[in-house]
Amino acid sequence: MTDFIDKLKNSAKDILFPVRCPYCETVIHKTEYACENCKKKFPSPAIIKYAVGGYKCTSPFPYDGIFKKAVKKFKFGNKGGYAKQLAFPMVQSILESYQGVNFDLITCVPMHKKRLAQRGYNQAELLAKECAKIMNIPYCDTLEKFKENLEQHSIKASERAKNVMGVYRIIDKELIKDKKILIIDDIITTGHTLGECAKILMKKGCKSVDCAVLCSVIMS
Repeated sequence: MTDFIDKLKNSAKDILFPVRCPYCETVIHKTEYACENCKKKFPSPAIIKYAVGGYKCTSPFPYDGIFKKAVKKFKFGNKGGYAKQLAFPMVQSILESYQGVNFDLITCVPMHKKRLAQRGYNQAELLAKECAKIMNIPYCDTLEKFKENLEQHSIKASERAKNVMGVYRIIDKELIKDKKILIIDDIITTGHTLGECAKILMKKGCKSVDCAVLCSVIMS
């Protein structure tokens, strides 16, 4: 009887809250991560950039077209539920780009508590947790953003390095000691944010830091 009730609840949930493709919002099966039409637009292979300091960063998509629209909806449109679908292509790019690397933990670029309260969620944290589930790797909060700064996308590229200096700190250095860490964010543009976070992690004793994002801004 309990199994029947659970199935009934799940069926009702699927009807009331159908899973949608994060790129075009077409209704898709709950086991899918995108509609077939959007999948055809997925580029290959993974895009490789480097954060400031030489830290490798992989992503499945350029920050353009349907991928840019998906990130904006996910980040600013109260679409945090898209994290699971968006994480699948991220994991594919991670596995492709870091073959042979056995990460000890996955973490994310943190958000200041004031901005977190305004938005309701940290999109990088949602992506990181979903990637951790898929890859069966522990997720841990390793960094804290204890100083509020300007959003990177709102300032000139020449000002971004200074903007992220001194705004992050380690939560527990024993947690990261000698660990191979994968740090996740939603977008990489100049690479100053990821580079600053990676630098702090390395200075506090982790073994290595690699990065992954959903979209890479391709500089012309």
